[in-house]
Amino acid sequence: MFEKRFFNLFKSISKFILPYFYKMMLKLKLSRRVINYLENESYFSNKYQDFTNIITDMLQQKKIVALDVGAQGGFNSDNFFPAKYNNFFRYILVEPIDGDSNKVKRDEIIITKGLWSKEEKKDLYIIERRPGSSSMFKPVEKKFDIHNIKLKDYKNFEITNTLEVDCNTINNLLKKEDQKYLDYLKIDTQGAELNILKGLGAYRPLIIKIEAHIYSMYEGVPSWDKLLNYLYDLNYIAIDWKGIGGHNTRIPAEIDMIFIPNFDTKEGEELIKLNKEKFMSLLLIFGQINILKVIMKRINLHNKEIDKIQDFYFN
Repeated sequence: MFEKRFFNLFKSISKFILPYFYKMMLKLKLSRRVINYLENESYFSNKYQDFTNIITDMLQQKKIVALDVGAQGGFNSDNFFPAKYNNFFRYILVEPIDGDSNKVKRDEIIITKGLWSKEEKKDLYIIERRPGSSSMFKPVEKKFDIHNIKLKDYKNFEITNTLEVDCNTINNLLKKEDQKYLDYLKIDTQGAELNILKGLGAYRPLIIKIEAHIYSMYEGVPSWDKLLNYLYDLNYIAIDWKGIGGHNTRIPAEIDMIFIPNFDTKEGEELIKLNKEKFMSLLLIFGQINILKVIMKRINLHNKEIDKIQDFYFN
């Protein structure tokens, strides 16, 4: 009770002093840096909590099956969720560039083909100075200014090689691996996300993390509304996004987005209920506490330990 009263008092005082603090930041030209820092800290605020015991109790010996498309540096290499949860996953890594695929652990499944909407050969444009920017689409120099790329750094985005890649669909490649289901799908492929999703087949992950280009620096990348509409047509809804990279607009040029099954539909509710332990575990791992509690109440899932958890994220 004392802690709650103290917290409410602190919020009231903060509302009073923040306007003065903001004016001081403006004079020192620190406001955007401070805001960006606070936004980032808020976004990842639940990383300081440890849900390992709760997840272990729910999953028992089961593993969450993950497909990481664009696995440069290995699974969860961007540390989008805390590495302490990596052991709960059995992951399949997709990386068609030989040099990059050699960097990942050899005790996991590695697919060295490309992914696309159908089985065919595609050109992959290699950018050696920035391997993570290599793409099935060519970068366009006239679009670099939106991404806040300095003129002196343009050379870092030059195509240094073109590699012909054998591509196949998620559906075909997972069937070849005799993988009957998929729990978590991450796609970070510099514009090829929509084409890859079109090869998903009947697989329906519980969480999809995807990079969307609002203003792409690559030629011919489908607009991001087509990507969103396709996922909504697959019965997914967005629950989160985070701007990535530099940009000169008031919205990010690129964003990481999180999608889950639409729990307001019969199909989405059934998918969640059939995989409730994995679904709840994934939302804990991603720090999505409040929406998890809403969904649990909405579709009548119960877990007393999750009910006790406080979401540290603040708007």
